[in-house]
Amino acid sequence: MKDYLAKMTNGISIPIGTYFCVGQNYAKHIAEMGAKPKSEPLIFIKPAQATVFNNDTIELPKFSNNIHYEVELIILIGQDCYNIEIEDAKNYIAGYGIGIDITARDIQKKAKDDGGPWALAKGFRQSAPISNFIPANEISDNSNFDLKLWIDGELKQSGNTKDMERSIEQIISYLSKTFSLRKGDIIYTGTPEGVGQIKTNNRIVAKLDNSLELNINIK
Repeated sequence: MKDYLAKMTNGISIPIGTYFCVGQNYAKHIAEMGAKPKSEPLIFIKPAQATVFNNDTIELPKFSNNIHYEVELIILIGQDCYNIEIEDAKNYIAGYGIGIDITARDIQKKAKDDGGPWALAKGFRQSAPISNFIPANEISDNSNFDLKLWIDGELKQSGNTKDMERSIEQIISYLSKTFSLRKGDIIYTGTPEGVGQIKTNNRIVAKLDNSLELNINIK
């Protein structure tokens, strides 16, 4: 069985656990999706086998005709945590990276219309591209990351984590109280506006500030 390891820029690797993903965490993305802000975080999950690494190639799934990109700040959890408070959440972060939430938008729409789960739309194979992670102790301010994504050299998404509806610490605290978190779990923190369709032969480049880059080819 393939090992899925989250790789730190300092050479440390941690086995990947579960992906916990936050939906609708930027106001402009909420608006572009025709949704309304929610009182509680919208959470969905991806399995470890959804992982895609830098410079990998994704094969678009046959079951969908509308696969979308969503660039996001991702958080690597460094130790198990349960029922922690917001002010303690930062202590459980191992690193920060950039990821792309690959979404079958047509399947998601049907699930929304039917009141069904998002598992197929969000958690399919190769739906979780991730970069390496910058160690948390190298980041002094975790509230001000620039996120950018290009398709074939054209800038499609540009946002900043200061515009998140819920902070990193709020998200970690919430997840620790509802699910618990384990070392190696990864959190997708939501996407800014500008999401769109991926097509065969596209090349996707995502950047976190000027520190990390994630390159993905589409087959």
